[in-house]
Amino acid sequence: MLQKLLYNFDIAIEAIQRNRLRAFLTSLGIIFGVASVIAMLAIGTGAQEEVLAQMELLGTNNVIIQPVMEQVEGSIADEDNNGNQPPKYSPGLNLHDLETIQDLVPQVDYISPEIIFESNFIREGRMRSGKIVGVNADYFGINNFSIFEGGNFTDLQIENAEPVCIIGYDVKTKFFAGENAVGERIKVGNLWLTVIGVLEKKELTTENIESLGIRNYNLDIFAPATTILLRFKNRALVTKDDLDAGMQGNVIIFGAEEDEEEVTTNYHQLDKIIVQVSDSQYSVVIAEILSRMLKRRHNDVVDFEIIVPEQLLQQEQRTKRIFNIVLSSIASISLIVGGIGIMNIMLASVVERYREIGVRMAVGAQKKDIEMQFLTEALAISITGGIIGILLGMGFSVLIELTADISTIVEGSSIFISFGVALVIGVVFGYFPAKRAAQQDPVHALRHE
Repeated sequence: MLQKLLYNFDIAIEAIQRNRLRAFLTSLGIIFGVASVIAMLAIGTGAQEEVLAQMELLGTNNVIIQPVMEQVEGSIADEDNNGNQPPKYSPGLNLHDLETIQDLVPQVDYISPEIIFESNFIREGRMRSGKIVGVNADYFGINNFSIFEGGNFTDLQIENAEPVCIIGYDVKTKFFAGENAVGERIKVGNLWLTVIGVLEKKELTTENIESLGIRNYNLDIFAPATTILLRFKNRALVTKDDLDAGMQGNVIIFGAEEDEEEVTTNYHQLDKIIVQVSDSQYSVVIAEILSRMLKRRHNDVVDFEIIVPEQLLQQEQRTKRIFNIVLSSIASISLIVGGIGIMNIMLASVVERYREIGVRMAVGAQKKDIEMQFLTEALAISITGGIIGILLGMGFSVLIELTADISTIVEGSSIFISFGVALVIGVVFGYFPAKRAAQQDPVHALRHE
């Protein structure tokens, strides 16, 4: 059996070599079909990996609570005679909210605050501006940060609001080049902080920073939230200095008229609360619970927004997946067209080779031998086209990534699928011509000119 297959394959190769141009033109549909499918699947895989990388940057199973300026809510009956809404007091997003969520909301594994202030970092005559971020020990695990040197904040350091910090990798490179930063001190604003850890470098692209609205964490310095509130600034407290300075840096001014201004202070103690739930299936439900809880705690003032990053990214992933399925389906049409081309040429080849078929059948070839001969020839064209298509598809993927700035990943499964489909099409569309060749009467075939 193997010997017959090899013999038929030799005959198929010989027939293809006699008509190289025709065989090449016949295989073009297979070539471009396989190449298109591989390129489209590479784009889809790249897009999926990009979304997964974004999920990792935003943290797995996270729900984010952010403050917004006060939004007035209430019934019409609450208005005074002039139609004005009486102001409602809200304490803003604060540590008490965080503690309540931690104590009362189920399925919450970890929770961390985030307090951000712009400041200057100074050490040994070098200075640069940056962000000092108040967090707790859970913050780094929630956001998938790894500590490169040193360790995390201890409960005692957080409780006592000690002047300690963990610095980003680029801060270490800037201020502690060639030395161990752990145990050294760096001045942030007017306060000296002792470095207890260095974060591992976080690979961030400009696109991720812009599209996800995240910072370059490598340039930040992290300190306990209690340290920030006690030693730097607590926006929940209004001091005489704030009143004298007109709350500069913490106000948003809305011009009502030329001679009137409404000043809204940023009274939120926290800039963000990050909640990590035990399973992503609870994210939406917990987001609704958090919304109701915070609205009640803030006296029905909706001065916060709740974001479920994974839900947004999953929607993006679903959209990209549908788009890639459509593109791959369109690309697969080329494979079908290629199969029709193979069938068309093979039918023409059967007519041209009637005499050859008659001679083979006259010297003892059976119908299944003739059938196998033409089927092998169709398969050989598909195999050749599939191999060329794989190389071309990989080239297309690289070209798309270089020219269009789109991430593409060629996987072995996409090569296997596209090549397998090409082989199936070769067999399916080559079977009818092979069957027709095998059904020829050898007497009539020998008389054919």
